[in-house]
Order: sequence, then structure tokens, then C-alpha cells
Amino acid sequence: MKHYISAESVTAGHPDKMCDQISDAILDACLEQDADSRVACECMTTTGTVIVSGEITTKAWVNFQDIARKVVRDIWYDSLEAGFSADDVSVQILINSQSPDIAQWVDTGWAGDQGIMFGYASNENDAYMPTPIYLAHKLARRLEKVRKDGTLSYLQPDWKTQVSCEYEDGAVKRIDAVVISNQHLESVSMQDLREWITKHVIKHELSELIDDKTVFHINPTGKFVIWGPKWDCGLTGRKIIIDTYGGIGRHGGGAFSWKDPSKVDRSAAYIARYLAKNIVASGICDTCEIQLAYAIWVVEPVSIFVDMKSPKVETDIVVKAIEDNFDLSQWGIISFLDLKKPIFAKTATYWHFWRDDVSWEELNSINIFKNLI
Repeated sequence: MKHYISAESVTAGHPDKMCDQISDAILDACLEQDADSRVACECMTTTGTVIVSGEITTKAWVNFQDIARKVVRDIWYDSLEAGFSADDVSVQILINSQSPDIAQWVDTGWAGDQGIMFGYASNENDAYMPTPIYLAHKLARRLEKVRKDGTLSYLQPDWKTQVSCEYEDGAVKRIDAVVISNQHLESVSMQDLREWITKHVIKHELSELIDDKTVFHINPTGKFVIWGPKWDCGLTGRKIIIDTYGGIGRHGGGAFSWKDPSKVDRSAAYIARYLAKNIVASGICDTCEIQLAYAIWVVEPVSIFVDMKSPKVETDIVVKAIEDNFDLSQWGIISFLDLKKPIFAKTATYWHFWRDDVSWEELNSINIFKNLI
């Protein structure tokens, strides 16, 4: 039986992603000087303006304005031609300290909030990710590369990608449609842009799954010259589906960027991905989804739920293996994944998962689950 699943991705210049990067760059700057920093730093951007707000308690001295401008500049929003300029933008800082009512419990290892977090993994590709978002991310990464290496130098920072995959009997058979919207210089023609994007981006990354029936929508509205923060308000934490699994599997609703690892929205989602990935890589199932639930001021998760496709082991045995081998308290997760380091800014674009430079993507607990067979 055939069905279709789509997923999207965005590049570093998308206004929401720019806000994520600023928030996580501030988090890293705090952690670099004070590993016990408490950071809940949100950002908003609009025409000519960046607003940084939230609650931060730290011993670090951080120049918030300089960090925000550096992020904007590194994205290449560095001129009026780009529609947003790091040197001219107004940066407003509205920061308070964390509530002492929360801090007194978090400091002793209790969960700082209630909530549910999900992790997911699939064996359908070597990234252990759902194929639609895996491919949408590949396109986004390729667009960034060809912009920066000069292959398609007329591209500007703000783009979106989307891939629709055709599944048959649970397996990906082909790509049905690709959507790419690119901010670009006015000097390039739509004919050239569409031809070069097809050649240097789509066919370069997706050639094995596209066929003569695959439909390409490249800048379907036509000219896309002025966009980014000049015409689109950005907010931290608004791309939560792009940050996770593209709509396959469930989502607890909490964002990652802008939160230090004492917030279980972030740390528990990372350990849930780690567990799901190691479970699938062990060969005991084809897909795995894990839900962890927490209550504020309660140390251990109040529930653990595991959902597997084609399991070779009973679910309750897998849950017990998790309980016996992993400390899923807030501080247990932080210790196991070594999360007090300034490692988060890089996750704010081009995904939190499917990386080779973060602890929650490591496959070093496979044998725990393989031995259950």
C-alpha cells in the first residue's frame, strides 16, 4: 500500500533559526565561563531589530549585544543588500535572573519543570532518521555549501526546503516532490536559478530517489529577493518539528534552543533520542519511539513509554533494561551526556540529531539492548 509523507527544513538565515542561534550562542557563552549557568534566553527579530529577553543566572560576564551581532554577521546578514545588517541592527536586551523558587530545587537535582519529551529512531537510513526530513536537511546543508563556496553566489541566507517521499509497504520507494524557496539577488533570472538549483542541489543530493515523475517546485512564487528578518518576524523555539523528526513520531511541545541542560525539555529529549537510536541500532526493532514524562521537583521520570515496530523483545523487558542501566534524573542525564559544555550553538541550525559531534548521537549502548534477544 502506498502513502506519502513530507518534511521541511530551513537554513541558517531563516528568521526563526537566527533567533535560535542567538539564544544558543548566549547559552554557550555563559557555559564557557560558568558550567552551572541557568539560561532561559529567548530572542525575537524583525525589521532592523533584535530583542533578547529571558532569565539568566550566571557568574559569567557576557556581552549580549556583541554575541547577537556576531551571529547575524556569520549568517551573512551583513549589508543592506542582504536586507538585514549586523552593524546597523538595534539589539535590545531584557534579561532577568531565574526565579529562586525554581533554582532551589533544580540546584539539588530535581526536575525544573513538568512535561513530556519524545525520542525517535528508524533503521531506514544510516542517520537513523525518518527519510523525508533526512533528505530535506541534506538539501538545506547543500544550499548552505554552494552559497558559501561560490558555486551559487547569488543565493542569500534565507531558504526553505521540503521533500515528499512515496512509501510502499513501509519502505521509501521514490521522491514524489521537492520544494525549494531561495532568497536570491535580483540580478539572477528565474530560469537560471531553477536550472542551477536543480543541477547543483537537488540532483546532487537526491539522484537515487528522483525519477521522471518527481515534481520540482523551485521558487514557486517567482522572485524572492527581500525576505529574512526584514519581512518575516523571527522567534526562538518556533521550528520544533524541523528540530526533531519532521512530524514523524510525536512531539511533547517543548523547544530546545534557549534552554540550558537543566531544563528537561532539552536534556530529556536528547537522552530519549539516544536510547531510541541505540535500541534500533541493536537490531531488536525497526523503529523506536520513547516518551519520558517529568514532574517539577520530582527526581525520576514519572513514566517511561517505549513503542517499537517489528520488535524482537517484549516492551516491558526493554523498559526494565532502560531503568536498570540509565539514570534518567535531570543530573543523571547531564552527567551521562556531558551536557555542561558550550556545545549547543552548533545545534541551532542543521538539526539537533543526525550529527557526529554530540554525545546523544553516539552508539555506545547497543549491547545493552542486543543482549535482550
